[in-house]
Amino acid sequence: MALTGRAALIAALGSLPVATLAPSWTGILAVNAPLSLAILCDYALAAPVRKLQFTRSGDTTVRLGEGAQVQLTVTNPSRRRLRAQLRDAWPPSSWSAGTEQAASRHPLDVPAGERRRLTTLLRPSRRGDRRAERVTVRSYGPLGLAARQGNHSVPWTVRVLPPFTSRKHLPSRLARLRELDGRTSMLTRGEGTEFDSLRPYVPGDDTRSIDWRATARQSAVAVRTWRPERDRHILVVLDTGRTSAGRVGDVPRLDAAMDATLLLTALATRAGDRVDLLAYDRRVRARVQGRGSREVLSAMVAALAPLDSELVETDARGLSAAALAGAPRSSLIVLLTSLDAAPVEEGLLPVLPQLTHRHTVLVAAVADPHIEKMADARGTVDAVYEAAAASQTRAQRFRTAEQLQRQGVVVVDATPDNLSPALADAYLALKAAGRL
Repeated sequence: MALTGRAALIAALGSLPVATLAPSWTGILAVNAPLSLAILCDYALAAPVRKLQFTRSGDTTVRLGEGAQVQLTVTNPSRRRLRAQLRDAWPPSSWSAGTEQAASRHPLDVPAGERRRLTTLLRPSRRGDRRAERVTVRSYGPLGLAARQGNHSVPWTVRVLPPFTSRKHLPSRLARLRELDGRTSMLTRGEGTEFDSLRPYVPGDDTRSIDWRATARQSAVAVRTWRPERDRHILVVLDTGRTSAGRVGDVPRLDAAMDATLLLTALATRAGDRVDLLAYDRRVRARVQGRGSREVLSAMVAALAPLDSELVETDARGLSAAALAGAPRSSLIVLLTSLDAAPVEEGLLPVLPQLTHRHTVLVAAVADPHIEKMADARGTVDAVYEAAAASQTRAQRFRTAEQLQRQGVVVVDATPDNLSPALADAYLALKAAGRL
């Protein structure tokens, strides 16, 4: 039984005359006995909570930052009218900060034998699976003095997908890809390494692209067009170790790496290449392998949604072995990790020759834009010390990148906002150079 504020207010108002005029146990009993009887009658007349029936429907997936609607249907099989307050409980990260109470509580009025549908609007603030915890119903009597209360388990799961904010960069990169394919009107031949077709010569064409045999067979000069090789294999390796848990601004490094992975996957599949995914720290956390071009992006999104960083040191040898096992010869291995000196020098550099011997390796890392601001700071003693620390950090990252480049690795080091387009540009540059 739960007493309402109305019952407390009536008890307080009834006790005031007794306390001022005739303070005695008899007076208190004369006021509280009728109130207690009214409370018991109100509780008895409240609709039972245990007999209520619940079903759910609505969204099962939502992108991070967007809203999801989950419907809860309440059926009242009893013979009494249900007047209640209902709380649809979800994890705190299912709503924006400060909006949980308003979004999760619903007034409810269901006549006997009828049903009502309530809608809970979720706006998750984190990726992963959000599971409904329980439904709490407080059923009030007709006088509003007492209420029955009970909990029900009504399971439902909403999977929060990565937001893929970098998709805004896809049209410009696809335009560059079409230029590489030679499918746009250009004065120069399309760059690439795989012969595509012949077309008539126009002023400005590279004379080295003239096909003299084809020219001899026809009356016009013919030039070859080229396109990047297709059906190449790309393995994206996400380092989910402790360094990926660090936050750069409001975004974890892992989330920025995921966004870059999705843009690269969308671009590479349009180029006719095959893309696989491996997430690893000390064991395989997620894998997408052997998917067709039409389904690989959705498979990537589903695999990345529940993925979280692990607070362990990444096993570089295990990561290298898993990558070699999942990549055929002459693949492009894209490793999204950190450029911190210690993990790279002690973990990655010793195993790099195994990867670069058989594959083209690209290492992409998330840089902190705050370091640049610190390096430019002046004016106070603290600012000078911060600038010195930032300059030392930049120098260390530069030396680490140089060590990787000496091993034949392509390095992309960019801020979270620029990592996705920078990685896509590096991929297109490898295609244009014939290295992929």
